[in-house]
Amino acid sequence: MPRLEGHCWSCSCSTAVKSKNISSATWLASKAGEMMNIITSIMRNAYSTLLSIQATHLIRRGLVLFTVGVFLALVLNLLQIQRNVTLFPEEVIATLLSSAWWVPPCCGTAAAVVGLLYPCIDSHLGEPHKFKREWASVMRCIAVFVGINHASAKLDFANNVQLSLTLAALSLGLWWTFDRSRSGFGLGITIAVLATLITQFLVYNGVYQYTSPDFLYIRSWLPCIFFSGGVTVGNIGRQLAMAAPEKPHMD
Repeated sequence: MPRLEGHCWSCSCSTAVKSKNISSATWLASKAGEMMNIITSIMRNAYSTLLSIQATHLIRRGLVLFTVGVFLALVLNLLQIQRNVTLFPEEVIATLLSSAWWVPPCCGTAAAVVGLLYPCIDSHLGEPHKFKREWASVMRCIAVFVGINHASAKLDFANNVQLSLTLAALSLGLWWTFDRSRSGFGLGITIAVLATLITQFLVYNGVYQYTSPDFLYIRSWLPCIFFSGGVTVGNIGRQLAMAAPEKPHMD
């Protein structure tokens, strides 16, 4: 009998200890689950906040680039019209700064797309552009681009081939001075080709025309202008992207 009672007593004690351990483990598991839920909720809120900040910054960059494109279109197109390089029908010239109404919005949209595309390509290739990343360099790049565009209308050469070669050298010099990236060169060439094809399509359909065309309804130096313009707008977009928040990652 004593042994049986001792055995019963030990069984009841061990059962109580086991139930106490189980209840403690359950409590710890519930607390850990609550903490995980809190941490997950905080991470989700932070992720959504970062996404909203990133989207807001993207919209602001797009608006700034659109404004820059509109301004450059008005100024540069005015130079071309004054030098009698570009001719628009009389009914569309009675607009701001003697420019067709659709030119500034189109150039602004193109500038926004190109300026946002450059840093995205850099990020995708894993080659962040670090050459002369300051606003002073960007402003000098804009000044050189305006000078190249002005030279296309101002300089007088014996033929358009000499002018085209000169502007091509100046455009490559602009890229080498302010960019020197493979992505910048490749995007500049792509933009020059696409913009030239679109321009040829517009001229072919009589939207506007060039005086003395020598390259399929347009001037042969026009791709050089598009190339240098793409590099310039790309540098502006890269500089604006430097203040952008880093893209959040959820593991």
